[in-house]
Order: sequence, then structure tokens, then C-alpha cells
Amino acid sequence: MYHFEKLNNWLGKSPKLTFVLFGWMTAFVTYSGTYAFRKPIGAATFAGMEQWGVDYKILVLTAQLIGYTLSKFIGVKYVSEMNNKQRPWLILILISIAATSLILFAIVPAPYNIFFMVLNGLPLGMVWGIVFSYLEGRTTTELLGAGLSTTQIFSSGIVKSVGKWLMLELNVSEFWMPAITGLLFLIPLVLSVWLMDHLPVPSKEDERQRTKRMPMDGKARWKFYLHFGFGLSMLLLLYVLLCVFRDFRDNFAAEIWVSLGKGNDAAIFTQTETPIFVVMLVIIALMMRIKNNMLAFQLNHLLLFGGCLLIAGATWLFESHMITPEVWITLIGFGLYVGYVPYQIMLMDRLIAAFKYVSTVSFLLLLSDGLGYLGSTGLLLYKNFGMPSASYLTWMIKGSYIIGFMGATVTLVSSLYFIRRYKSQTAETTIAEPVMSGC
Repeated sequence: MYHFEKLNNWLGKSPKLTFVLFGWMTAFVTYSGTYAFRKPIGAATFAGMEQWGVDYKILVLTAQLIGYTLSKFIGVKYVSEMNNKQRPWLILILISIAATSLILFAIVPAPYNIFFMVLNGLPLGMVWGIVFSYLEGRTTTELLGAGLSTTQIFSSGIVKSVGKWLMLELNVSEFWMPAITGLLFLIPLVLSVWLMDHLPVPSKEDERQRTKRMPMDGKARWKFYLHFGFGLSMLLLLYVLLCVFRDFRDNFAAEIWVSLGKGNDAAIFTQTETPIFVVMLVIIALMMRIKNNMLAFQLNHLLLFGGCLLIAGATWLFESHMITPEVWITLIGFGLYVGYVPYQIMLMDRLIAAFKYVSTVSFLLLLSDGLGYLGSTGLLLYKNFGMPSASYLTWMIKGSYIIGFMGATVTLVSSLYFIRRYKSQTAETTIAEPVMSGC
């Protein structure tokens, strides 16, 4: 116990760079490990397999998404009401359930094993909100959150590359590959959770600049939503668009690369995602330097707006044969994540800070994710039953134009709403939101 307290005290007194690097790495490794139990399934194709007239991979991904979506909505309540001592144990319990479900998926024959993909997604959807609760409400939240959010860019490619390598080089079956990939990341994940739990709580200066963060019960969550009404609804709609597009691009990356003639290149997943990872780190570092919370909030809108237009523009260039498939996939990935990543680690955190609303980001992020993955589930079902003959590449191209123009429009409307809302709130007004008794 003495050594645990010593680590905590050292981090509290350490230089900001040391603190940021420690928090960044622990968040990154923790969520990379979580991804290893969810995303490797995207590297499998289950070619030629069908159940009940439906593509088997569609059923597997839909089952996982159903569990993952339910997890987000469950987390809206339990994660936003959770106290600090519960966090590390809950992460480890959730990962254990996910790992066990992947082993059972490999053991139980199809189609009965599909149920275990629901069980796999059910715990994993809450991990994001728990990990981010360690990082929110700090002057360094952007950089700390980078270690968490950029896992979706970098680690998604890494775990699929590992999964593809296991199948190509070690002849691991598509059914065992997800479980083995996850177990390879298990020890680093457990260690990073233990280290992350020793991050000091936000300082008084953090609270002054970014507003105090507190758990929220059902009444507090509902009042927060009604307070921002239309603007928050626009942000949620935008996130649904981003999440659906990201999930489609991620889950069917293997099929899309086959259509582009790169189906046997295990490294292609990492090669196209790594440049995005590096550029996003630079953007996040620059955003952290902005002290004015409302300015940062609006610049986040600008990133979202530009990212949406980049997706549509890059797709037009690809269809016009002006760029290669590798450049196209990289550009639309950058356009996607330049909006998606700031939304998750900066946008909502700056919203709370700009309007000085005592609350927690976990509630907003889990609600956004829940709606986003609900949309992803609907898209998977429509793809299989509504347009089963359309190729994944065709869907990617059409989706790029939809996200480009519709996303840009919604972003503009949201930005104008919050500018008007902010002007109507006097500089002296500080909103003190009721929180749960005893918190």
C-alpha cells in the first residue's frame, strides 16, 4: 500500500510532461487491449458461410454490435453514477467476460456460437466511459485523451494485422483467431489498468479552468439534455453519422481491400492507419494550448466540418482516378477521425467547461456511442436484407458522399446554435447542476 501511495504522490508532483506521458500511455495500452478483444473479427471473412440465408460475418458482427450497443445504454446509468474505487475492478471484470465469450465462440459450433458474440460486445461497450473518467476535467485532457482515442486509429489496424498474421502464418482458424489475438494483449492490459488507477484526481486549477466533474443520477442527466436541447441533438446526429461510417469502414476493411486488390497484404491495415495516428496527435497537442473553452469548442466544430468535406472530396478524387486506393483509404480515414476523435476527447469536455456545467463527460460519450452503434446495427441489417448484392466498396463510396455533405450541414447548424446559446448566457452565470446525494 505504501508503494501505491508513493506512486500516486510522485505523479501528483511530477512535471506536466511526465504526468501526461504516464496517463497517455496507460490509457492507450488499456484501450488497445480492449480493442484486441473486439476488433480482430474484422480481419476474418468467413467466405462462403451463410446461416438462414444470411452472410455469416454479417450475423457475427450484428450480434457483437447488439451487445455493444446495449452496453452503451447500460453504461449511461452505471458508469455515470460510478465512484472512483469501482473503476479498475469493473474494467477487469468486463474484459474477463469478453475473453471468455471469444473462447466459447471458438468452441461452440456455428450457428450457436453467434450468441457468444452478443456476450462479447455486452461488457466492452462500457470500458471507454470508465477509462475516460480517469482523464476528463483536466487542463491536459486533450493529450491524455489522445492516448485513449487514437487507439481507434492505430490499434484497430494493429489488432487486425495480428489477427491476419495468425491466420496466414500460423494457420489459426478464423474462429480461434479473435480469442488468441485478445489473449496476446491481456498482460499489458492488466498492468496498464493498475497503473492508470494511480493517476491523481483533477487539481483545483483543473477544476477552475475546466469545471468540476461529478457523478450524475437520472434526474441530473435528463436536466442536462433538456438544457442544451436542439444543439445537443444535432451533435448526437452528427456522431451517429460518424460512428456508422467508421464502423462500416472498420468492420469490412478486409472485404474492401479484397475489392481493391490488396486482400493478401496483412500489413495494409497498419500502413494506412499509422499516418492518421501521427497527424491526429499533432492536432490534439495544438488544441490543448487553447485556453478559451468556447473558442476550442468552436474549433472542434471546424475540424468536424472540414473532415466531412475531406471524405467527400477524397472519394471524388478516387473515382476520378486521381489518387491511388491506399491514398484514398488514408484520406477518408483522416477526414473521419479528424472529426470523430475530437468529438470523443475534446468536444464534450469543452462544452461542459465553456458553459460551466458541473457534470460528467462519461454520460454524454456513452449516450453518443449508444445511438451511434444502434445506427451501425441498423446499417448492417439493411445491407444484408435491403441491398445484399451491392459490394462493400460501392457502399463505402456512397457512404462517403452522404457523410461528407450531410455531416457538414449538421455541424454548421450545431455551431450556430451554440454560438447563439453562449451569447445569451452572461459571463457571470455559472450553472451548478444538481448531482446525486452523497457524491
